[in-house]
Amino acid sequence: MSLVVTGQGRSTMLHDPTLTTDPGRLFDLESLAAAGRVEQVRGGRGSVSFLELAGDHFVLRRYLRGGLAARLSNDRYAWLGLERTRPFRELRLLERLQALGLPVPRPVAARVTRHGLTYSGELVTRRLLAAEPLGERWLAGRAVDEDWLAAGRCVRRFHDAGVRHADLNANNLMVDGLGGVWLLDLDRGCLPGPGRWQHRVLQRLARSLRKLAAGERSWEEPWQLFMLGHGAVEERP
Repeated sequence: MSLVVTGQGRSTMLHDPTLTTDPGRLFDLESLAAAGRVEQVRGGRGSVSFLELAGDHFVLRRYLRGGLAARLSNDRYAWLGLERTRPFRELRLLERLQALGLPVPRPVAARVTRHGLTYSGELVTRRLLAAEPLGERWLAGRAVDEDWLAAGRCVRRFHDAGVRHADLNANNLMVDGLGGVWLLDLDRGCLPGPGRWQHRVLQRLARSLRKLAAGERSWEEPWQLFMLGHGAVEERP
């Protein structure tokens, strides 16, 4: 697959040329919602929507700022050139990782809308219908030992390929209960090659498990299973 760039007013899209529908329709949430084809996902500051169009299922994610930056603008980023925008960089990274055979959602389209010196953006990928976030599965009591081992093996594949995830947490790992695990949300991800950063990424995941546990359940056992699957030397965070 070779992504193509098309323009539409103030917006520019990067998309899969094999799409059987106009990619611009994927970003028209108002019309899709009126047709009953949008499902808003709870949480995530309203940034994620599930779409159904012509029998296909997609996930649309708006890029929203968090923390102190959100007080200035919750969805605007500094314009530094089209190819340096977060949506374009993430979609191109997904395309590259898919070509490497890594388990990521299929890239579909990205849209960037320029507002003078700033821009806003969205990303669309194929939806993994049979999968659910590992963190949610764990809290609901549905996670089994093999889920954690498979998640560890999955992340190890990315690390061996030199892929750095900027925000690895338990809900960015999707599992289907049949041995399949995918890695989501590659925003600000990169390919620096294997290095010491891998330890910091793993520690970030451990902290996310501890936060999800909220002192109400033990997170150490699933963490140990994950590390066993990953094959890394365990270091308590």
